[in-house]
Amino acid sequence: MSTKNTEQKKTPWAIIAVIIATVIAFVIYFYVIAADENNSSDTVATTAVAPAQTPVFEPEITPELIEPEITTEQVEEEIVALEPEILLPTLDESDTWFSTKLPTLTWRKELLKLVVTEDIIRRFVVFTDNFSQGTLAYEHTPLITPSEKFTALEEPTDNGIKLQWDESSTRRFSNYVDLLRSMDSETLVKWYVELKPLIDQAYGELGYPEQDFTDVLHNAITKVLDMEIPKIQPELERLSVMYKYKDPSLESLDDAEKLLLRLGKENLLVIKSVLLEINEKLAREP
Repeated sequence: MSTKNTEQKKTPWAIIAVIIATVIAFVIYFYVIAADENNSSDTVATTAVAPAQTPVFEPEITPELIEPEITTEQVEEEIVALEPEILLPTLDESDTWFSTKLPTLTWRKELLKLVVTEDIIRRFVVFTDNFSQGTLAYEHTPLITPSEKFTALEEPTDNGIKLQWDESSTRRFSNYVDLLRSMDSETLVKWYVELKPLIDQAYGELGYPEQDFTDVLHNAITKVLDMEIPKIQPELERLSVMYKYKDPSLESLDDAEKLLLRLGKENLLVIKSVLLEINEKLAREP
């Protein structure tokens, strides 16, 4: 009986222990396992509900081809001023052209009366061509001949009369020298270039169709520039109405050189300076 009572007393404690263990187990389950399951359930639910992301297709970007900027260098063209065409007269009608132009050539217009204005281009060409060869074509001179005649000084000596060069006779050329000195050399060269076709035509009439008249002009100018005047007055000899130089070296000069000698030292120096300037300007022409 005591054993039964003892067992009966033990049974309720066992039951109570089991119940307590069950409660503890339930609590642990509820707070730990159930909580974990809830978390897992929430996670799964959230994953299931989340909408599928629609893939975003970014538009294809076509790279823009940027052409390199080409800088065009602007080259300024040199503007060449065209000279007006020069209308030339015919060779036979060129005297009218000269008669109009001559007054603009010099400020000493009163001296233009010394110029022969008839067939002047042909006269210039013929006289220059002959002069370059040492001869004088008086019938084709572009200037009228001086009215004064050459004179000589007569000096009595023991051996007779000594004829001496008269320096005053060179004054008859003064107006010609003044006319040349008053002319504008730039204008003279310009006229020569403009009239070159007519000058070549006139030169061709002399039988030189292939030669350049400018070479002839240079030779004539050089002849003047090379001429030297004696330091002492030349002594002369009379031959009937003519004179000749007593010095053989002077008498052997050609007619063109003798004309330069008769001009006198001062006149020749002026002519040389003018012709030298003209010669230099002609050399610069093409």
